[in-house]
Amino acid sequence: MSSDEFDYGKDERLRSREVTEGPDKAPHRAMFRAMGFDGEDLSSPMIGVPNPAADITPCNVHLDDVAESALDAADEAGGMPIEFGTITISDAISMGTEGMKASLISRELIADSVELVTFGERIDGLVTVAGCDKNLPGMMMAAIRTDLPSVFLYGGSIMPGQHEGRDVTVVNVFEGVGTYAAGEMDADELDGLERNACPGAGSCGGMYTANTMASLSEALGLAPLGSASPPAEDEERYEVARRAGELAVEVVEEDRRPSDILTRESFENAIALQTAVGGSTNGVLHLLALAREAGVDLDIEDFDEISRRTPKIADLAPGGDRVMNDLHEIGGVPIVIRRLLDADLFHGDAMTVTGRTVAEELDRLDLPADDDVSADFLYPVDDPKEVEGAIKILSGNLAPDGAVLKVTGDDEFYHQGPARIFEDEEAAMEYVQEGHIESGDVIVIRNEGPKGGPGMREMLGVTAAVVGAGHEDDVALITDGRFSGGTRGPMIGHVAPEAFVGGPIGLLEDGDEITVDIPDRTLDVDVEEDELATRREEWDQPDPAYDNGVLAKFGRDFGSASNGAVTNPGLKSDLDGA
Repeated sequence: MSSDEFDYGKDERLRSREVTEGPDKAPHRAMFRAMGFDGEDLSSPMIGVPNPAADITPCNVHLDDVAESALDAADEAGGMPIEFGTITISDAISMGTEGMKASLISRELIADSVELVTFGERIDGLVTVAGCDKNLPGMMMAAIRTDLPSVFLYGGSIMPGQHEGRDVTVVNVFEGVGTYAAGEMDADELDGLERNACPGAGSCGGMYTANTMASLSEALGLAPLGSASPPAEDEERYEVARRAGELAVEVVEEDRRPSDILTRESFENAIALQTAVGGSTNGVLHLLALAREAGVDLDIEDFDEISRRTPKIADLAPGGDRVMNDLHEIGGVPIVIRRLLDADLFHGDAMTVTGRTVAEELDRLDLPADDDVSADFLYPVDDPKEVEGAIKILSGNLAPDGAVLKVTGDDEFYHQGPARIFEDEEAAMEYVQEGHIESGDVIVIRNEGPKGGPGMREMLGVTAAVVGAGHEDDVALITDGRFSGGTRGPMIGHVAPEAFVGGPIGLLEDGDEITVDIPDRTLDVDVEEDELATRREEWDQPDPAYDNGVLAKFGRDFGSASNGAVTNPGLKSDLDGA
């Protein structure tokens, strides 16, 4: 055979040629042939399908089936699909435990692992599959960082459970823990909630973090419009997966990359959608991280600016009672985007993964006329649920670099009260469950930031316990950690700088008077600057919580929450508080 006969005719632009073409790559091809690939495969673009399927969470338990649909479609479209695994952490199962410190770290590890495999194996394009919360930003970060032609594929959300004639989710169970501790719920009721809240596969059903990020993937243009809302166990979810596999071959052939899609306007669209639907505060953290990966100038204050001009028009859980499937039944995320676009609150000329603009994609979808959308949880832009969006960025002498709040109740909330200081989540949870909480309290949980935790734990357990104990409107909670997308009430997180690096939250003393003023967007402590300066001089940085292993490494590497809590060295800046 001549050397030409070892050339499989692969497009010269494809880097997978480095492992498939020429006589010197015979050993490499032998490895592929061992896995059942043939000459036709070796001539095709290599499509990586990172899949975090696992039995550790219902969010991911079905992802092998979802990925298989994408793999089959990519193969039929003329690609050479190759599946590989990544990790996942179940946020709901690790919630309230030391294990939750692994959650945000998993976002980074997912991005790193996908980058490593695609780099090492010379993969040409990606279908990034995601289920549980941190899968979604981790996969999108990987696509952006590698800048390979990519399609984002969400695994879909769980259907609501049924309990005593009403829809329930796992958040009802978390809140039930607080209600039970307060003596307002008996053991049988809590047991009934536990047994009925999660009826099958899929991510948590409200507009919590997974569904927020899935929705934002459409607004960013990284996923096709309409792909976020089909439920996990619905046949439409598998149609979405097949379309992702087909589209992955197309984006490779057209050399359509994330850098061709993502712009400042893309991120403004995502923020507008997040605030309009009452999306998770975690969306702020993840969009900042994605923007930094993409080299797009985005600041935490941009969220507040866009939220001020974008009304909240969807009343979904946790602020309301409806879930993602309810939105799907009236047309999904595109219905919301269309309303924002018609009100000049969305950039219709932003590009999407299909090669068409948002406006062009909306025209191609078979959506009901806006006048025919009569859902009681989706409001017109000119008569919204709230005049401003749900995301608020607070600042002041307690949060010089900002703090994040999602309004799920009174948009004019003002609260002043004494600080009750806790050095970690467990101590605060014990305080709440033992019934010590009093109306007017400001619960302060510190040393839970990206570095101090490390890992910036979500605190749905304690926030749900506060609400469940009947204190949704008369107790505030502030932390340098995070909240679940299911958290509701006046809970302020991402306080920056964090306590571990000397932020003002670390200087607070029990009884200090704290003011939360949502209309003025301020978070302040009534302590003179001279007194804060004295406390700062006397402050000693705590020892790291871990001195070896992965938590020690990421505790060292995390940047500030105000910049997305990234660990990618190329994205570090003086603003990170490192």
